[in-house]
Amino acid sequence: MADSKLLVPELSEAEKMGSETARFEELLLQASKELQQAQTSRPESTQIQPQPGFCIKTNSPEGKVFINICHSPSIPPPADVTEDELLQMLEEDQAGFRIPMSLGEPHAELDAKGQGCTAYDVAVNSDFYRRMQNSDFLRELVVTIAREGLEDKYSLQLSPEWRMLKNRPFLGSISQQNIRSQQRPRIQELGNLYTPDSLRPEEGPEKPHLNLWLEAPDLLLAEIDLPKLGGALGLSLEIGENRLVIGGPQQLYHLDAYIPLRINSEESKAAFHRKRKQLMVAMPLLSVAS
Repeated sequence: MADSKLLVPELSEAEKMGSETARFEELLLQASKELQQAQTSRPESTQIQPQPGFCIKTNSPEGKVFINICHSPSIPPPADVTEDELLQMLEEDQAGFRIPMSLGEPHAELDAKGQGCTAYDVAVNSDFYRRMQNSDFLRELVVTIAREGLEDKYSLQLSPEWRMLKNRPFLGSISQQNIRSQQRPRIQELGNLYTPDSLRPEEGPEKPHLNLWLEAPDLLLAEIDLPKLGGALGLSLEIGENRLVIGGPQQLYHLDAYIPLRINSEESKAAFHRKRKQLMVAMPLLSVAS
């Protein structure tokens, strides 16, 4: 693990930033420039034709609702974690895992009895869909996230009860969808990650809130909320290949977060933002081949 020398002077609007802080800011600026270049060099959206997968039936106060779970290689995949790692992440924080999805517009259809109903097309990455076919857990997770996404986007109220249609991969017709073109680099919010139970005492240091953003494919950014601190004095930070450990002065804080990515700890940098009372960390990622 890298030592607490990763920490650099506090960031303050009224202070001059040191060379280490400037390098940290340069990483953030570089990521921002790459994102802007990707946005200006490509059209804002592109059309895809999702491929059918399976169809589920549920209900809303307005009547029957069918959700066609589709797939397309143009949809980015979620983070590559094992089911055990995913379970740990979800136990810690329900918002800790994101599955990129494209939520289509509602379209009126007729069910098998010729009665009117509403159908929605939800597309995920094709490789992830093939993995999901062999996992009841992933399939139920995708359906749950798809339902919640449709509820949020269209102000729906869908029943938590659903069933998969047999021998019918979709209802009605699957329409083309518009998705954002600038998939690389992309920022994926990972949320809070897993902290081992053995390091979560009932009484003792507080576990701070951790937010992570993945700048694909080679930069992970973190913000750790430390509202009880006014600066970095006494704060320790250690970063390993897949771990981030923070200790606060006078045992105010302790965080030991497992991160399912390979971090280049030698190149990682951190700075404390005094106004926000946040520790900001930039962690370049190691390539798969390294």
